[in-house]
Amino acid sequence: MDLTIGLKSRPQLKEVEGVPLQAAAVENWSQIQSFEAKPDDLLICTYPKSGTTWIQEIVDMIVQNGDVNKCQRAIIQHRHPFLEWARPPQPSGVEKAKAMPPPRILRTHLPTQLLPPSFWEKDCKFLYVARNAKDCMVSYYYFQRMNQMLPDPGTWEEYFETFTSGKVAWGSWYDHVKGWWKMKERYQILFLFYEDIKKDPKNEIRNVMKFMGKNLDETVLDKIVHETSFEKMKENPMTNRSTVPKSILDQSISPFMRKGTVGDWKNHFTVAQHERFDEIYRKKMEGTSISFCTEL
Repeated sequence: MDLTIGLKSRPQLKEVEGVPLQAAAVENWSQIQSFEAKPDDLLICTYPKSGTTWIQEIVDMIVQNGDVNKCQRAIIQHRHPFLEWARPPQPSGVEKAKAMPPPRILRTHLPTQLLPPSFWEKDCKFLYVARNAKDCMVSYYYFQRMNQMLPDPGTWEEYFETFTSGKVAWGSWYDHVKGWWKMKERYQILFLFYEDIKKDPKNEIRNVMKFMGKNLDETVLDKIVHETSFEKMKENPMTNRSTVPKSILDQSISPFMRKGTVGDWKNHFTVAQHERFDEIYRKKMEGTSISFCTEL
């Protein structure tokens, strides 16, 4: 008797230049690579589970001058095309981006070396959000448990190994963060830290606003701070992914917007894991000036 019947097996990852990606993105790779950026594109770049939806909502609120109704025009994942998204027969992220009138706001999880070259050539603006690796790992673990489009993460112990060795979708956290940190000297990149936005949202939102060339008054900024708080976004069907079918994101396993805190890693890492992680971290991040805050 075949016990596997009825158990939907999770898709496995494929690689591009040693970076694991979702199979559909790899199959669509030539279309992604040949994507034509425009000089007025703004690209939101993040490693997974580093505040992507949060920065998207912040950016959209700035574009819409704090008008909540305009931000409700579509679910967040439809407002800013995701470049490497592909699920035939639906239009791919690239096709959605091509159909979008300028100025476009797009998003990606790609590391610098896999980004379509036209973004560098056109000197676009990039918004990068980085989150400390420990919290990022915990968040990614829960996300992989509920996301039916990614491999099963296994136990926390197993996932600890998978994550630290960079065998997750979009590859190594270390390489991703270091790659974008290095590029910020040469391109128009506003490099933000998740923890800073948590600590002083108004200041960071103001920085984003200036970077985007916008000028909003204090009352509008206060409104954006309020509307983009974790509590508000968790309840907002336009941002909390509640409209996504359970066959794709099973929120009965874990909510898409789970905690949004800094320091949740302390509830998951054993003392041994903590020590081992710090050792790996030291080696991988050697020679870079980037520094993260792991608790507030």
